[in-house]
Amino acid sequence: MYVSLDNLEDFGTMFLNGAYENIYFCTSKDFQQIISLEQFIELASTFNNGVHNYQIEFSSAFQNMTHYIWLDNKKEKAISVFFDERKTIQRLYLKPFITYEQTDNRYTSNLYTMPVKGEWLVFWGGANEFINYHYPYESQRYAYDLVKIQEGLSYRNTQTENKDFYAFDEAVVAPGDGKIAKVVDGLKDNVPGEMDTNNPAGNYVVIEHANKEFSMIAHFKKNTILVKAGDVVREGQLIGKCGNSGNSSEPHIHFQVMDSADLESGNSIRIQFKDGNEPIQGDTIVNPQEYKDPFDEKLDKIGNSLTIMDFILLIPRTIAQFFK
Repeated sequence: MYVSLDNLEDFGTMFLNGAYENIYFCTSKDFQQIISLEQFIELASTFNNGVHNYQIEFSSAFQNMTHYIWLDNKKEKAISVFFDERKTIQRLYLKPFITYEQTDNRYTSNLYTMPVKGEWLVFWGGANEFINYHYPYESQRYAYDLVKIQEGLSYRNTQTENKDFYAFDEAVVAPGDGKIAKVVDGLKDNVPGEMDTNNPAGNYVVIEHANKEFSMIAHFKKNTILVKAGDVVREGQLIGKCGNSGNSSEPHIHFQVMDSADLESGNSIRIQFKDGNEPIQGDTIVNPQEYKDPFDEKLDKIGNSLTIMDFILLIPRTIAQFFK
């Protein structure tokens, strides 16, 4: 007789108590094609060695999926499970729970805001790899991926065109005062579901801030970046539009702060935000809809030389690979 997963929060107890067959037959057909029941039992029973209990560390819901993470009593092992709306297990990971204390305790000297306006969801973000797939890689360890959602979904109607996604063509703004260090633009936006692995960041902007910190915003829409190297920008200033360029499967924004302008040699720094919060996967961030138009401040921004077309365009008018 199999025990159902009526209460998803009971999964950790069921797993520890050896209900492996019950759990296995709650997994998807795709999961069962990857691993057999016998292999799953061997893996799970070995993983449980030395564990006294599992406790829920994290949970969130997005696009008809519910994500739970359980940690063992020593916080050395993690179970990450994604359930669909039918309570079928679509993804299940059993891995050591590894953190990097030295970099986790290094925060930015500057305070930043998210480079978006309105309401966005943190799809990836946080200080462990189960809620932030960037985490194992020091160059992007504390990066964020941001999407827009309505009624739990990031798209309307279908997922076949970029315009179907709520994030596409949304305003992207400077996360803090600084000077533009690098701009890459002109790369096409991907068809949803496809990715440009040759240009991981796609169209992107790097901003140099005080204290030798550099913010990087990636996956801009082609030919929408309004700044160029050397321009001075202010926090909240419009700098472009969200797109789907680079190693991106759907329109979203990738945001991180580094100790170098070089994406390969620089190290990601854990971000301090102006509001005192540190959002993680599943959190909703809400910033004021308004953004600063540099046209209104052009007299005191001698270092910012924008063309007439720049000013016209500045008038207000919207899952595990590198920079995905």
